[in-house]
Amino acid sequence: MGLIDRLGDVINANLASLLDRSADPEQTLNQAIREMEDTLSEVRCGTVRMIAEKKELAANWRAAEFEMLEWERKAEIALAHNREDLARAALAAKDEIRRAAAPAEVEIKALETAIARMTEDARSLEDKLAEAHARRRSLATRYRGAVDRLRARTSLYDGRLDEALARSRELEREIDHVEAAGDALS
Repeated sequence: MGLIDRLGDVINANLASLLDRSADPEQTLNQAIREMEDTLSEVRCGTVRMIAEKKELAANWRAAEFEMLEWERKAEIALAHNREDLARAALAAKDEIRRAAAPAEVEIKALETAIARMTEDARSLEDKLAEAHARRRSLATRYRGAVDRLRARTSLYDGRLDEALARSRELEREIDHVEAAGDALS
């Protein structure tokens, strides 16, 4: 049983170590930036689709307006020729076109509102994305500085530096000894 417990402890320790390494703040921030960029792309695509739909509806509305003007002109011509029955029929056709086109006008206004909101959302997301990029650059700079300081301090407090200084003092003593021996011979 002890062997299985020890093996479980080793596996848990390795998993904890792996999770600690995977919780790298820079990688987490990079992932968040990628997700924000994907969302921004989706928002922009949705906005483009809405703009295209609005343009199509606006073109249909303009065509309906033109057709209504045509029926109104035909009604005026019919009245000019004393044909009230034809004038009434032309005005009825005009009203039918107006009723059929009325939802398009409402839909155009709704699309304009939705486009304005999505554009504002895209701007807000762009601002947050710029902030995230700046934060990532700042963190990267801070990280490089911390690594450089750690490397400098590690070498400063490393035993090898002390050993090298001790050896240089030893060499200095040997040189002093040789110089003294040379001075003694003269």
